[in-house]
Amino acid sequence: MKRMLGFILFWVAIGMTIMLFVTNGLLAVCIIILCLLLGYNLFCSP
Repeated sequence: MKRMLGFILFWVAIGMTIMLFVTNGLLAVCIIILCLLLGYNLFCSP
């Protein structure tokens, strides 16, 4: 389950990165970084 949540959060962050090119904002950058870190930790931890 953790791996699936990590995978989902990773792709949400990718989608938000694409959204960043349309709308610029500091909050979007913070959420992208948070999702990438959380997704990586959930997907890659044993």
